Amino acid sequence: MKIIAGNWKMNGSRTDLVKMITALQTINTENTVILCVPYTMLCMDGGRVNLGAQDVSAHDHGAYTGEVSAQMIADTGAKYVIVGHSERRQYHSETNAIVHAKAASALSAGLTPIICVGETMDEKQSGQTMSVIESGVRESVPNDTTGDIIIAYEPRWAIGAGLTPTTAEIATAHKLIADTLADMGMHNTPILYGASVKGNNAADIMSIANVDGVLVGGASLKPDDFIPIITSVK
Repeated sequence: MKIIAGNWKMNGSRTDLVKMITALQTINTENTVILCVPYTMLCMDGGRVNLGAQDVSAHDHGAYTGEVSAQMIADTGAKYVIVGHSERRQYHSETNAIVHAKAASALSAGLTPIICVGETMDEKQSGQTMSVIESGVRESVPNDTTGDIIIAYEPRWAIGAGLTPTTAEIATAHKLIADTLADMGMHNTPILYGASVKGNNAADIMSIANVDGVLVGGASLKPDDFIPIITSVK
């Protein structure tokens, strides 16, 4: 069984989500399906689909205009939240410390954070990939709280560029993450791969050791694109 998570980013409508949920009700899969959608859709009935948010505040409450707390997300019935996505790190200058605080807040509210780590093109080209990934895990992941955690490896240089790392690169990154988590006492934490995942490469990616599923961007917006990813593996 794999975890297939979709990230709609700032796209879609309630009508689109109803169409997606309806289409997913009839597919034959044992995989866990998660859709991380805009806040405006979180109160909807996901049926067999687990709904999640795309970001969360590090604060529990207070004068933080425009932010949404973990308790508020949990109050909608959502179970998951993405933290530290590459776009949050790039456009909002989120550091590992900020991601750690957000993940801890999510855990305290009973949410499962999907914590993203990964290297930029500059970091890749300067040979920092492994150190960036390891520090991303050690500094972003709370290991002093109880609750479920999911890690997503995002090679940031590949997102939105139509690029995919080689099988060897994915395997090396995921093994490092798995070894780092084990060293932190967090054995068996699921690790997703996320960057340019499509129906024609999902099965191959998920056959790589230590890849427990995928985090899908644009291909999660339409049933015709998302369903082949879900059904590509058992």
